[in-house]
Amino acid sequence: MDQFVEFKEKVINNMSQVVIGKEKVMELIIVSFLSKGHILLEDLPGMGKTMMVKAFSKTLGLPFKRIQFTPDLLPSDIMGINYYNQKLGDFQFRKGPIFSNIVLADEINRATPRTQSSLLEAMQEGQVTVDGETRMLNKPFMVLATQNPIESYGTFPLPEAQLDRFFMRIKIGYPTREEEKEIIHSNLSKSIEDLESIVSAEELDYLFENVSKVECSPDVMDYIMDIVDQTRNLAEIQLGVSPRGTIALFKACQAYAAINGRKYIIPEDVKAMVPKVLNHRIIVKGRNNLVDNEKLIERILSTIEVPLERI
Repeated sequence: MDQFVEFKEKVINNMSQVVIGKEKVMELIIVSFLSKGHILLEDLPGMGKTMMVKAFSKTLGLPFKRIQFTPDLLPSDIMGINYYNQKLGDFQFRKGPIFSNIVLADEINRATPRTQSSLLEAMQEGQVTVDGETRMLNKPFMVLATQNPIESYGTFPLPEAQLDRFFMRIKIGYPTREEEKEIIHSNLSKSIEDLESIVSAEELDYLFENVSKVECSPDVMDYIMDIVDQTRNLAEIQLGVSPRGTIALFKACQAYAAINGRKYIIPEDVKAMVPKVLNHRIIVKGRNNLVDNEKLIERILSTIEVPLERI
């Protein structure tokens, strides 16, 4: 598992040249990437969400596209369109920005539900269908969507089916006083263009092939299932975690264990991943925001007996 630890450290060190003090968020992005999942970054404007995504794609050396979501954005603006080429006398397909490896869906909740739903097939199947023809997307493929809080003016809440396609929903949060001073100095001296790609395609292939080999003992598997069951049986929760959410949680625990140098999942891995992977997969009566959902999940964790490792 040394390769996973080395990968995590060098990606975080490289990104930290332009992104100050957000190592935990970077770690979660790495976990989602290795799990072939997508991330929803939910926070106020100006928190560095776009900078973080750009730094990540630059570090990995993968093609990057940014889509600015607006109320007048159409599905064809994302996926592409068949147009008539007069020189060839035939229709040709012009690829949309979704045909990239790392896609930043900026302010996704400013687009209409119809446009939001055009991402569903891409995120779940790694393909898009235009005019009845299915086209495969690049591999690896990752969507990092940003959204401002729902209370912001002119936003459309993401439907449950769309939310469930995201592997994690995370919040960046304000920097500390010292970090903000460093951000000001860094902004003056270091540009995103200065970042170099430090990861090879062979290295990524190795990581993707081996992350699923992380083992899980029956006790820890039961612990995961106890947490999921509790979300389905708690009176406060209107809609519990789906089987897709359970699979996502297991994959996240595998990747988190790997980047921390272990070949097996321990309960601490589960505790670290549960709030991030499940907070958007439950619907709570009367409220449904990230902070409240995470607090409720932390409360669920505190009521469930933690298995003792016998390793």
